[in-house]
Amino acid sequence: MNKFALLQTLVPQQTLSELAGMLAKSEVSYVKKPLIKTFAKAYGIKLDEYDRGSLDDYTSFNDFFTRELKDNARPIDPTPNGIICPADGTVSQLGDIHAQAILQAKGKDYEVGQLLADFDDGQYFADGSFATIYLAPSNYHRVHMPFDGKLIATRYVPGTLFSVNNTTAQHVPDLFARNERLVCVFQTAFGKACVVLVGAMIVAGIECVATGPIKRTPYIQYRTHDLTLAKGDELGRFYLGSTAIIVLPKQAGTAWQDDIAHGSVVMMGQKIGQLS
Repeated sequence: MNKFALLQTLVPQQTLSELAGMLAKSEVSYVKKPLIKTFAKAYGIKLDEYDRGSLDDYTSFNDFFTRELKDNARPIDPTPNGIICPADGTVSQLGDIHAQAILQAKGKDYEVGQLLADFDDGQYFADGSFATIYLAPSNYHRVHMPFDGKLIATRYVPGTLFSVNNTTAQHVPDLFARNERLVCVFQTAFGKACVVLVGAMIVAGIECVATGPIKRTPYIQYRTHDLTLAKGDELGRFYLGSTAIIVLPKQAGTAWQDDIAHGSVVMMGQKIGQLS
C-alpha cells in the first residue's frame, strides 16, 4: 500500500463515518450552513442545473448533498436496448468479466462473487461485463437505472470504508469487494443483472428507493422486492461520494461505447453501451 492507503487502515473508519453522518443530517442552522457553504466553495459547486438554486434552500448537509436536478437536466438516451450511465462521475473501469474476474485497476482484479457476496451469482455472471463509475464529492449523487428491470432483491453487505478514488483502487486489493455495499439484483429481458452501490470513507449512508436509508449492521441484510423500474428512474443515493458498479450477464451481449474508457467523464442518462 502507498502512504494514503496505509493511513486509511489506521484511522477509525466506522467512527469517522458515524460522526460525519451525525453532522450531515443535522438541521441546526449553525451546523448545516457552514458545512454546506464550505463544501460548495471547496468543490466549486454551482446550482444552476439543480431544482433549488440557493444554498439556504437545503434543510441539512445531506439534503444539499443529494440535491435533485431540474426536470430534463439529464436527458435519458432513448436508444432501444441502450445502457445509460447510472450516475454523474468518472469511469473507473469497464469491460468484460474474464471468467469471474473484474478489473479493479491496472494489474489488479477481484472476483464478481465476492463483490455480490453470493457464490451462485459469481458463477452466473462469469464472462459477463461490468462498468464501474466513480462519483466525486462534487457530483450529483443520485443513482439511476441503467436499463429497464424489476428489482427482486437487495443485499446489504457490511465491510470496510476505504476511499474509492483511483489512488486507493490501485493500492488496496479487492477494494470494492471489501467495502460496505448494497447489491441490487434485477430481473430483466436479458436475464439477471445487478447494480452495486459501494460505500466509502466518511460516507454517511446508502439509500435505495425500495429500502429507504440502510441501517448499518455487522451482518448481511437480505430483502426481496417486486418493484419495476424503467431506465432512468432513481434507484438510490449516496450521502457523500462513492461508486456504482453495473454487472451484466454474458447473454446480454454487451458492447460498450468505443469512446467510453478508463478516465472518461460521464453524465447520468448518456448512453455508455448497447445490449444485443
